[in-house]
Amino acid sequence: MNEKNRTFPLPLSSVVDQGARKATVFKPVATPQTATQNAARHAPPQYPAPRAVATPSKSHSYAMERAQPAPAQAPRQNPLVSDAVRRAMVQRIARQGVKDPLVLGAMETVPRHMFMDEGLAPQAYVDASLPIGHHQTISQPYIVARMIEVMRNGGQLQRVLEIGTGCGYQAAVLSCVAQEVYSIERIKPLHELAKANLRPLRVPNLRLHYGDGMLGLPQAAPFDGIILAAAGMEVPQALLEQLAVGGRLVAPVGVRTQHLELITRIGKTEWTSETLEDCHFVPLRPGVV
Repeated sequence: MNEKNRTFPLPLSSVVDQGARKATVFKPVATPQTATQNAARHAPPQYPAPRAVATPSKSHSYAMERAQPAPAQAPRQNPLVSDAVRRAMVQRIARQGVKDPLVLGAMETVPRHMFMDEGLAPQAYVDASLPIGHHQTISQPYIVARMIEVMRNGGQLQRVLEIGTGCGYQAAVLSCVAQEVYSIERIKPLHELAKANLRPLRVPNLRLHYGDGMLGLPQAAPFDGIILAAAGMEVPQALLEQLAVGGRLVAPVGVRTQHLELITRIGKTEWTSETLEDCHFVPLRPGVV
């Protein structure tokens, strides 16, 4: 912010005619009468005495200072949710193996603390999943970045589908790496929570839907990428059918023991599958609540 111009009151100064008047030359001998006359003639002008001005008392001055509004101060940023802490999180994710610069940039851009309860905000940038209510969690930062990196595979993502909006954090990150993002949430209060969390960010390329994620979103298919934020025994066939040829789907699979699975559609009726790494997600369920 530009500092406001300050104006200082100028000091008052008395204006006095300092022009020297030419002295009258007298004869060397002067009588007392002439000396008196000369003194009267050349006496300096008499100005009226200045009027006394009342000055405020100390107590009055103090009261006036207290009455003045305090200068506005910029809100202090919580050091536990600062940009520096978010950058440190991204550096940690990079050390864990995520290399895609676009994904890392998205993780640094999206403020994760805005997607969780205020009491948990100081923990927003630790590498852990955290509760968001309704027995659901926000995924740990590393796993979010890892799944998006695998799905993107260095390519351009035109249209992406997310199953399990949750609090909206992963959807916001996806909006930074894909041209169009569609996200489905089956729990109505979480759907509303995600909308409230995302509203201040004004994300133009994100569409939130309330519905059964296991059915996908056929009206918007096909998708270049599909990502699941909940684990089932297997990936629903409806989602496989909505994947574009050449598209990639990343999902946690399993119940007690889970792993990330990458599925790539290589033809109209052909898909390949690759097991990646262990993970832990909430269960994938049908229907809406």
